[in-house]
Amino acid sequence: MDPIIHYSPYIGWVYPNETVIEWSIMIAVYPYLTGLVAGAFTVSSLYQVFGFQRLKPVAHLALLASLCMMIFVPLPLLLHLGHPERAFNNLLTPHLSSAMAVFGYFAAFYILLLMLETWFAFRPYIVEQAQKGNGLLTSFYRVLTLGSYDVSEKALAYDRKWIFWLAVAGIPGAHGLHGYVGFVFGSLKSREWWSSDLMPAVFLFSAIISGVSLLIVLYVLACKLRKTPIDLDCVKGLAYTVWGFIMVALLLEGLEFANIVYKGREGIDMIMQYVTGPLLIPYFVLQFGVGAFVPLLLLSYMIWRGTSGKALVFGVTLSACLVMLSVFMMRWNVVIGGQEISKTGKGLLAYHLPLLGHEGVLNAVLVIAAPLALLLLVIRLFPPWDDHVSASGRVSP
Repeated sequence: MDPIIHYSPYIGWVYPNETVIEWSIMIAVYPYLTGLVAGAFTVSSLYQVFGFQRLKPVAHLALLASLCMMIFVPLPLLLHLGHPERAFNNLLTPHLSSAMAVFGYFAAFYILLLMLETWFAFRPYIVEQAQKGNGLLTSFYRVLTLGSYDVSEKALAYDRKWIFWLAVAGIPGAHGLHGYVGFVFGSLKSREWWSSDLMPAVFLFSAIISGVSLLIVLYVLACKLRKTPIDLDCVKGLAYTVWGFIMVALLLEGLEFANIVYKGREGIDMIMQYVTGPLLIPYFVLQFGVGAFVPLLLLSYMIWRGTSGKALVFGVTLSACLVMLSVFMMRWNVVIGGQEISKTGKGLLAYHLPLLGHEGVLNAVLVIAAPLALLLLVIRLFPPWDDHVSASGRVSP
């Protein structure tokens, strides 16, 4: 009996096993969150390990943001699973030849590392709060002291050593955490749109610029809400970081696409028809045009002109928002776009994004907002601000 085939709304006919796109928006949100983790931790490490003093005002904020994002990283995967309670089988009976199985241990290790580094970074503040009167919050801080109230210079020097080496260990940890996502997609030879050796590097560098951009927005917004001056040197440092890494990310993404076209393997005609058709706006216009080239040109102009003051803050913040849009569109175009190209070469599929449901738009927005809400709470418990820096190089909000 001949197989039953279904008509695609774009072109051709496809087989029944391709009428359902298995990896939906939650699988696009998942690498987006891991990218924010890696990018935020990169900023923290630039200060803690490499001594970039101009990034000091956001170093602790970056650490807290990375921790809050990391706590919610598994949530999109759990929502995607039909039986999320079975996820623990991944840890109890691991299949070590699977990158996804190993990730469970890797993620657990990285969360513990972030928690430990955060404890050392905020230990003087914890001790200070634990010695203030009585109350539920004071008891909370006393528990966090773990019985250590020593804040002498010798003890603080010991803490700084721990912070340094934990940050050193966290650099490959954070970047490996996100590079593994690109490794999973790049190793799937069944999808021409995914099968690329450059995929891990593309994911990694786009993660860095998204995390740095998030910190720019958070820092500027926090200064506005707290009515405190914005450190222009810090904003410039973050802008230079985005500017440098965005050029590398664009180069890698361009090389990846050129490599797919140049190889011209089976299915390349359909890919070209796809990127110039249904994927034209999300790929070329939003991901590259609006989200990448516009902020690159804007940052280049401000650096060339030596822009300062409120114009610098506005321009860098706008660029950061566009970069975050670009990175999300990159995740979307990889995850959803790769599945919209028929594996049988018989046509293009269409993904219909639902508004409600466990994999709908509303849940995706809530998943992205959840770590930001947690960050707001954590910031109240462990303020990351440095309000004792000289007022030089600052601009009033």
